[in-house]
Parts: sequence; structure tokens; C-alpha cells
Amino acid sequence: MPKYIFCTGGVVSSVGKGVAAASIGRVLKSRGVSVTMQKLDPYINVDPGTMSPYQHGEVFVTEDGAETDLDLGHYERFIDENLSKACNTTTGQIYAEVIAKERRGDYLGGTIQVIPHITNEIKRRIGLAARATNPDVVIVEVGGTVGDIESLPFLEAIRQMRKDVGRDHVAYIHVTWLPHIGATNELKTKPTQHSVHELRGIGISPDMIVLRSNYPMNDAIREKIALFTDVDTRAVIPLSNADVLYEVPLLLEETGVADFLIERLGLNASALPDLNDWRMMVDEMKKDKESLPIAIVGKYVELEDAYISVRESLYHAGVAHDLDVQIDWISSEDLEKGRGLDRLEKVAGIVVPGGFGYRGIEGKIIAARFARENNVPYLGLCLGMQVMCIEKMRSIVASDDPNSTEFNHTTHHPVIDLMPEQRDISDMGGTMRLGSYPCALVPGTHAARAYGTAMVHERHRHRFEFNNAYRDQLTKSGLVISGLSPDGRLVEIAELADHPFMVGSQFHPEFKSRPNRPHPLFKAFVEAAAQLDSVEK
Repeated sequence: MPKYIFCTGGVVSSVGKGVAAASIGRVLKSRGVSVTMQKLDPYINVDPGTMSPYQHGEVFVTEDGAETDLDLGHYERFIDENLSKACNTTTGQIYAEVIAKERRGDYLGGTIQVIPHITNEIKRRIGLAARATNPDVVIVEVGGTVGDIESLPFLEAIRQMRKDVGRDHVAYIHVTWLPHIGATNELKTKPTQHSVHELRGIGISPDMIVLRSNYPMNDAIREKIALFTDVDTRAVIPLSNADVLYEVPLLLEETGVADFLIERLGLNASALPDLNDWRMMVDEMKKDKESLPIAIVGKYVELEDAYISVRESLYHAGVAHDLDVQIDWISSEDLEKGRGLDRLEKVAGIVVPGGFGYRGIEGKIIAARFARENNVPYLGLCLGMQVMCIEKMRSIVASDDPNSTEFNHTTHHPVIDLMPEQRDISDMGGTMRLGSYPCALVPGTHAARAYGTAMVHERHRHRFEFNNAYRDQLTKSGLVISGLSPDGRLVEIAELADHPFMVGSQFHPEFKSRPNRPHPLFKAFVEAAAQLDSVEK
């Protein structure tokens, strides 16, 4: 039977609970403990796939095609395990399943209630995450903050888990925020005390409290919180801001988190951690390096979390080349309005990430044109590949008519068009080409050289595809189809023959990049950008 670690949050949201949970997974894995992770999200949406990035940030996609919370990206990058659709559960999914069972008569006419029917379904979903990989430990993060009405069924379910699987198989970790009062230069513990009181009122007594803060804290604060929350002092864990995100596991290891949890849960684990490679990686990240300016041209750049995997992938690739990637976030809408073009002139490479809807599309096409005409390295991701192909077609026919039917239904040159199997679909959620698909690489291309292999598997999230009716015309004019589905029907990667590095992928390579194993396309892109930067200097 696996052991369970439940992570809850208190005081405020966005306190870094996901990174803390992922870092705990990393330190346990370093002791030889097999780990998987799950996020329980209280919102009533079935998944974040139809939510605005301004509301929710990035939609992360798993190998098996689930649209999930961005925290699953943190989980995968930290514990280096591919997660599945069982690893993200929402209130919407829970209620949809329970109501479907009620409509079928599965409850034999019984009255459907939050307890036990909703909480039982939550516990069943937690069990699915455990059975998917049969790990030693399942780390479950409960979204939201203690005190939220939406979180109550999830908190009740994880409270019941203690009785269902046994007290020795469950540990509760509460992550809270210590606010700093500037006038007195104090870190205040009272909000944490109130948060733990609220949690205990629900029936959950935390075994460990992780204290997040912008400022370092002394032992007196830890002892005070231990006294008022009835938690062992050694289980009150200080976690101030780290210089590098990936340093958090090392900070937690130094505080004895792994030792405490191994003892608390009776885990069969190594006495010493194997974190040497991780420590070397973090040391490399913290070194002073030559900067490399890269533009991300998107429509949601005001919220960087909308492109968090893209950002992290660039950082991973930069470290691999001993470079400090400095990102210039450029709004594609600004480019449409004639603003920001001078900023493109100052960068060594341009990344155009994915997105949906017409807003800002012409600005992305401007970015692609600038990269093509000025030989600036370009990496297009999903929609970024599509606008690259649209822009190339516009240069061929000397017209702005070529487009995607997603944005212009009446275009005479639908370079990007709806997949035939998508034409009659009315529901927007979970109906795209999602998850991992194979891609055959064409020898001698930028893509093939980057990967160094003939076949790859990459994650998709899109509904529109390259229109094969334009394949011959575009390839005769310098577009190279460098990656295809094994049957040759779908264009997966396109690039320009007469360009130092202008590559677009229909898939999302950012979802598979790891801090100690950068994605090949990002690594090749950063290398090309560094070469341009060195020439210009």
C-alpha cells in the first residue's frame, strides 16, 4: 500500500505550494523512494482547457492527453516522471462523474450527498493516481486555501483518508505565508496560527508546516509556531525565497524534511540523499554567465505563468550552453499597433508560443516576418509554427490573404485548416488532438540534427493543422517539412531551408524539457541564437 502526503495551503494563494510539494517529491526520490504526484483543483470547470490563461496560466498537457493545471509541469520537471490524466482532478470532474452515476441509477435511488458520495469519488480519484504507477508515496496537493468553500469536500476527503488507509500511511503538510511588516521589520506568525486553527477545525492536524517568506526567519519564530500549532519544532520548516527555483529541494533537504517524512511514514529509504547531480546543476544555474537576449512574442505576456513551460525550457537550454537567457516579453498586440519592433532588433532569437483566437495573430506574423527577413533564429511552437507557414505563403503570393481558417473563414489561401475529424465537434473542452504522438524526422534537417534520432514522440494540443494542399507550393519556395506523422499525412515540424534556424513544431516541446535534460529543439535554438549574438558583438 502506498503512503500519502497531502499538501494544503494557508493564509494566501500563490504561496508556492506546488513548488514546495514538487521539491519534497525530489528529495524523497533522491532517497530511493518512488514518487508520483497529484493536484486536486477546487474549481468547477472540468479542466483548465477552456479557461483563459489570464485566469489560470498555462494549460499543461500530459503524455496521455489530459489538459491539466500548470503545477503538473512543476511536478514533472522536479521529479522527472511523466504524469497522467489521473494526476489532476477537479471539482467539475468529480460532480460530473457522480451526477452521471445518479442518472444511470447506480446509487439505487439513494439521496446523493457531498458526504459520502462526493468525498468517496474524490478518494477514488486519489486511488487512481496511486494505481497508475504503484509508487511508494503519492504526494497530493490540494488547490486553493484553507477556508475556501470550494476546498471543503477535498479537505474532508483527505481527512477520511487517515482512517481509510491508517494513520501511519498519511502525513499532512500545511504551507503558509509569513507576512513581513515593514514598519516594525517583523515577520508575523498570527496568520499561520489562524490558518492551522482553521485546518484543525476541519479535523486535520498538520504533521509539518512549511513557512514561506520573502525574508529569512530565526529559530524563535519556528519555536513559537510549533508551540501554538502543536507541531514538532523540527517539522516547522523555513522556506525563504531561493535565488534559483530548482534550489528549493536542496534547501528542504538541509532542513531535514526527508528525514522527518521517512521516519513519520516508515519509508524504506536510503539514509543519505543522491542529490549531487542536482546540486551541480543548481550551482551551474547560479554562476555568472554571459547573457543572451531572447524575445517571447505572445498575446498573454502580461502573465508570465501563461508561458511558464516555455520560459523554463529556455532557461534549461541556456544553462546547457553556459548562457543566462534574458527574456524580453513582447506583446503581439503591440507589434500589430506598430510598437515593439525596435525591441525585436535587440534580441538574438525569437520564440512565438501557442495560443487561440485571432487577437494578436498579426503581431505574431510580424515577428515571423522579421525573423525570416533578418535571419534571426526563430522557434515557433504550435501556433508559432502555423504563423510561420502563413507568413511564408504571404511572401510567395505577395498578399496578406493567406491565413488560417481559425482566424479567417473566407481566406482564399487556407494554409492552416481544421482537421477533418474536428469539423463536426461543438464542445470546446478536451476535443483537440491531445497528448503524445510519434513524429518521423527527415534526415539532414535542423530538426533531425537537434534530436539525433529518426523518431520522436511529442505532446500536442491543437485543433487546426497544416493544409497539405499547400505542401508542394511552399516546399518549392524554401519551406522544408522536417517532421511528419509516420503515415506522412500530418506536418509536425517545418523549417526554412535558407535560414540559420527558423523551425516550427506543431507540438509543444516545452512540456518535455527538464532542468537537467533540456529539450533538443530549445537547445538547438539557443545555440543558433548564441552564434548570432556572438557575431553581432
